[in-house]
Amino acid sequence: MAKILDGKAVAAEVRSEVAAEVARLRGWGILARLDVVLVGDDPASATYVRMKQKDCAEVGIESRVHRFEAHTSQEELADLVERLNADTAVSGFFIQLPLPEGLDPLALLSEIDPARDVDGLSPLSVGRLSIGLPSLLPCTPHGVIQLLRRSGVQIEGREAVVIGRSNLVGKPLAQLLLRENATVTVCHSRTENLPEVARRADLLIVAAGRREFVGAEYVREEAVVVDVGIHGREGGGLVGDVRFDEVEPVVSHITPVPGGVGPMTRAMLLYNTLQAARAAG
Repeated sequence: MAKILDGKAVAAEVRSEVAAEVARLRGWGILARLDVVLVGDDPASATYVRMKQKDCAEVGIESRVHRFEAHTSQEELADLVERLNADTAVSGFFIQLPLPEGLDPLALLSEIDPARDVDGLSPLSVGRLSIGLPSLLPCTPHGVIQLLRRSGVQIEGREAVVIGRSNLVGKPLAQLLLRENATVTVCHSRTENLPEVARRADLLIVAAGRREFVGAEYVREEAVVVDVGIHGREGGGLVGDVRFDEVEPVVSHITPVPGGVGPMTRAMLLYNTLQAARAAG
């Protein structure tokens, strides 16, 4: 039976550390503040932002939401990004994605000051990550690394296979695994003999975006499996990209869905806001 990589417990540990450091900085007159840009009325985005506000309140970080109608112009949002970049009271901010149709998210992300880019998604932040310069790291990939580290899973020297090559998870996660001295293979929909490649992995990270895509034929005994996916289940509940009940008996460690990577993503946003506040202070 696999050991469960408990993202809730590790995220609680990170939040506790952040709260203590936020309080210490406050004693020096440095206040941490996270701003969010929310455009349109997508229910999932609204729920996500409410969760972020709750997380911030729990650790003592001030949070503010800038709400816009779906028909808001690109220019109006670009003006806000410019103002947030210049506002010394704002430690960091992010633009909640996806944006409504007609808006160009990359153009807006490109204007975010890397020092305030708490999502770690601007081209400048991505470039700094790729060549090993200090930067605020993308929350989900960084959350995966922290979950493995804090759970006592060895990364250095091991063969890691990442299924998925998105800009949000797959590509930056491969960069972070390389930084941790893993040997990394990135797979995708065009990879030939994908199950065979995946079975080479000591660490298999699945960010395919496909419901219950990976089964026992993709894993070897004693592998560590991290499931980044999250999907609604017919009849209620959530599942990931991995068929948990099929894979769990085979491997040494596995993340659950929910309760694995998701809580870590939220915790690392708080961590990034703290880092931005400390650097600015």
